[in-house]
Amino acid sequence: MNVARLRRAALVITAAALLGCGEPPLSPVPPPDADLIGSLLQATGLLRCTPMPTVTATQRVGAAGGVIRIGPHALSIPAGALAAPVTITATAPSDKVNRVRFQPEGLVFRRSAVLTMSYANCNLLGRLLPKRVAYTDDALNILNYVLSLDDLFARNVTGRLNHFSNYAIAW
Repeated sequence: MNVARLRRAALVITAAALLGCGEPPLSPVPPPDADLIGSLLQATGLLRCTPMPTVTATQRVGAAGGVIRIGPHALSIPAGALAAPVTITATAPSDKVNRVRFQPEGLVFRRSAVLTMSYANCNLLGRLLPKRVAYTDDALNILNYVLSLDDLFARNVTGRLNHFSNYAIAW
């Protein structure tokens, strides 16, 4: 019985030593460099990239569908997605975020269009983490994420669009 009591006493003493014996809890560790925190927080937002030149493309697309190239990005509209011909304008502005603005804003597709966006000009960390296409407002606030597929080898992400608005690459 004495051995069992000694073991229990040793456990209590060890636990008390590990818990600090009533001392105040440790203060939080000061945060590292703010740039590191900012870049880590961006992991839940829009992907940061090296700005590319502004590119605008305008094309008339009808019921047969078509492909619109906006610099390194492409919009594929399948046959039957549009009931009548529509003049579509797509702009990829020069920015630290790879994004595309489509007009006429609010155009709704009968069948989903597919937007493929390149992130070849983005940082290495951004290339490694999974990306998706985000539906954004004019201020680049993420409103929604679209169903997306990230191709790490081709360095692009593809998402299904049901309507026109602003879209950007997020992670």
